[in-house]
Amino acid sequence: MNITPLGDRVVVKREEANEKTAGGILLPDTAKNKPQRGKVLSVGPGKMNKKGEHIALDVKVGDTVLFTSWAGDEFKTAGRDEVLLMRVDDILAVVS
Repeated sequence: MNITPLGDRVVVKREEANEKTAGGILLPDTAKNKPQRGKVLSVGPGKMNKKGEHIALDVKVGDTVLFTSWAGDEFKTAGRDEVLLMRVDDILAVVS
């Protein structure tokens, strides 16, 4: 399944959660915090202005981004990968 976002939305693959704490304790799945960092897989054309032109988004495919805790909606792709579909406004920063 290929997800093509519309408008000002982006598809992000969340980074994997840490398997253990800094002290070396292994964490069960229920105790792992979901990372608020991921890689942009695809971007929409951008918001449309009053003239009917698309305004380009600040992120591009391949960017590593930080986003809010409750950003987007989770979907599973055909390959069983979980991705987030979110608005660009939910992205806080691009990590370089």
